[in-house]
Amino acid sequence: MTNIQSISMSAHKARRVLDQIRGRSYQETLMILELMPYRACYPIFKVIYSAAANAKHNMGLNEEYLVIIKATVDEGTTVKKLKPRARGRSYTIKRPTCHITIVLKDISLYEESVVENSIGMGQKINPLGFRLGTIQGHHSLWFAQPKNYSKGLQEDQKIRECIKNYVQKNMRISSGVEGIARIEIQKRIDLIQIIIHMGFPKLLVEGKPRRIEELQMNVQKELNYVNRKLNITITRITKPYGHPNILAEFIAGQLRNRVSFRKAIKKAIELTEQADTKGIQVQIAGRIDGKEIARVEWIREGRVPLQTIRAKIDYCSYRVRTIYGVLGIKIWIFVDEE
Repeated sequence: MTNIQSISMSAHKARRVLDQIRGRSYQETLMILELMPYRACYPIFKVIYSAAANAKHNMGLNEEYLVIIKATVDEGTTVKKLKPRARGRSYTIKRPTCHITIVLKDISLYEESVVENSIGMGQKINPLGFRLGTIQGHHSLWFAQPKNYSKGLQEDQKIRECIKNYVQKNMRISSGVEGIARIEIQKRIDLIQIIIHMGFPKLLVEGKPRRIEELQMNVQKELNYVNRKLNITITRITKPYGHPNILAEFIAGQLRNRVSFRKAIKKAIELTEQADTKGIQVQIAGRIDGKEIARVEWIREGRVPLQTIRAKIDYCSYRVRTIYGVLGIKIWIFVDEE
């Protein structure tokens, strides 16, 4: 426990910060205090840092397992001070003070009770990975030895990033929708087959019939393919707005143009209904509409049975950069049930 007294600050301002860190871990608390824009963060930061140093030096505790279990603030005495003015004059002002108390606890000493209390917690899983082997297939099909598996994953990531960067540079459209639903990669000994599923392939091919060959040359140059042949084909999707990636790009373009998030989501839901889907859920997190405090907003239309394995659900998570910061978009679309 660490106590610091007579800080020149009102108890209300200190309590506003302590409410945000109570119950959090030591390392997470330091990160929050460094990013919060309040003047009360600095003295509270020093108190918590001192408390952790005492726990490490005097009791031999590990800082990684420290949690703030108590953070209180009490009002102190009111100090009278003189405020200097021009021509040697001054007037008295009253400055409030407060006392801050921080108590840390090592959760490793109570590991058994923590495990018992965490049995009933909900676990999140990617809907696509949850259905692999039943109604969902892999987007990359190849075989590799265990020691070369990580290289194959990095190679797939570079291929997808190279294709997306090329499409962004060459597709000049106002909505900002690239139209790439997914990229499938099939690798053999001497051949790499890449299938690009696009909602608007004409926007890429139109005006430049040799763009596919140019894209193929860029990918080969990026990955230095010498002994392996590369083949790229583009497949058109009949209902583009029934795929979550294209829908997320549409919402991201609306948010960049400062459109209200509710209008953007409702417009996306209208486009999805035209694609004959059975349900959709859209979630946006971050500083929505430029508000100071980050929050999560979501809207659901129709059925979205995430726990039913036979239900075919498309999912994507998308990150969009706005002038207010980074927003996260998650979309679940209930396509059909087998």
